[in-house]
Amino acid sequence: MAMISNLDLIRRVPLFSMLTTDQAQSIADSVVKRRFKRGELVVEQGTKSNALFILLNGRARVLTADSRGREVILAVLQSGDYVGEMSLIDNEPHSATVRAEVQTDMLVLGRAEFARCLPESSSLAYGILRGLVLRLRNADRQIESLALLDVYGRVARALLDMAEDEKGIKLIRGKVSRQDMAKVVGASREMVSRVMKDLEERGVIETLENGSVVIKERLGHN
Repeated sequence: MAMISNLDLIRRVPLFSMLTTDQAQSIADSVVKRRFKRGELVVEQGTKSNALFILLNGRARVLTADSRGREVILAVLQSGDYVGEMSLIDNEPHSATVRAEVQTDMLVLGRAEFARCLPESSSLAYGILRGLVLRLRNADRQIESLALLDVYGRVARALLDMAEDEKGIKLIRGKVSRQDMAKVVGASREMVSRVMKDLEERGVIETLENGSVVIKERLGHN
C-alpha cells in the first residue's frame, strides 16, 4: 500500500469518481492511511469520530447492540464502501458500531476536509442530505427494534418516538391507531392492543378523552 500514491488510491474509490483532478488532489492531500486489525472498532455506536472512513481492502461489519450485548448486523462493508458520513453531516453520534472483520486498510478524511466537499449549509441539497441521514437513522433504529426487542419493547420505543415533551410531560397528540402501530412494530393488531391495554392497566400510559396518550412513567426497553 505504501508504494501507491494517495491520489491513485482516491481514484480507485467510487465515492470520488466524479471529482475533478484538482478536487481529487485536494482530497488526496488530506487523507491518511490507517490499518485496522481484525476485531478492532472503526467507529463506536453513541460516539463521534469526526472522520470519514473509506475501505481500501478487507471487510467490516456494521452492527448495533442492546444493553444485554445482543448484536444485529446491519451491513457488511467491503472495498470502496465508507462509514462515518452520517455523523459528519448531522453532527450526531454514530448510530451503529463498525468493526473490522479481517485486517482492513482504510483512508481517513477529517471533518474539516469532508465539510469542504459538502454543499452550502443553507442550500436545498444540504437540507436533503440531512433529511436522508435522519431517515437512515430511523431505519437503523427500526431494524434494531425488530431484531432485538420483543413486542412490549417495540411498542414502548414507538410510543416514545411519537411523544412530544410538554412541560416535562410526554404527550402523544391524537389517537394512537393500533393498526398503524402494528405495522410499525411488526406485530398483529391484537397483540398491540393487548400491550397497550396492559400498559394502561399498570398506569404507565393514560389515554385522554380526545384520544391523546400521556406517558406517565418511564417506558423501559426489554
